[in-house]
Amino acid sequence: MATIYKEIAIERNREFVWDAIRDVGAIHKRLVPGFVVDCRLEGDSRIVTFANGMVVRELIVDVDDKTCRHSWSARGGPLTHHNASIQVFSDGHDKCRVVWIADLMPNEAAEAIGEMIQQGLNTMKQTLESSPAGG
Repeated sequence: MATIYKEIAIERNREFVWDAIRDVGAIHKRLVPGFVVDCRLEGDSRIVTFANGMVVRELIVDVDDKTCRHSWSARGGPLTHHNASIQVFSDGHDKCRVVWIADLMPNEAAEAIGEMIQQGLNTMKQTLESSPAGG
């Protein structure tokens, strides 16, 4: 099983970033617009459409306000196993770190998925840093 670990610094406070991440049905609007072009909730899952055309059903495992951590799982397409989490850590006044960890199989998918995760983090940083602090 391959493990991908990525993190990025964001010039916004933890609460602001977490508020956008925890809104799991609106990531295409609030968190990663352009990277994710559509997202809709269906029961305990969300259907995510990426800009590259990939559509994935993600089971929402947890949204933990205490630890500012969201976890999900997905199967389908090239993946036989996928679970991931994203967590926000305060890193000083109006700064935080976002850590994204994914475990997946087959191992051969790790490079492509790692590139997608990095693209998602870059989009997240750009979106959140350019959003009004109150909105």
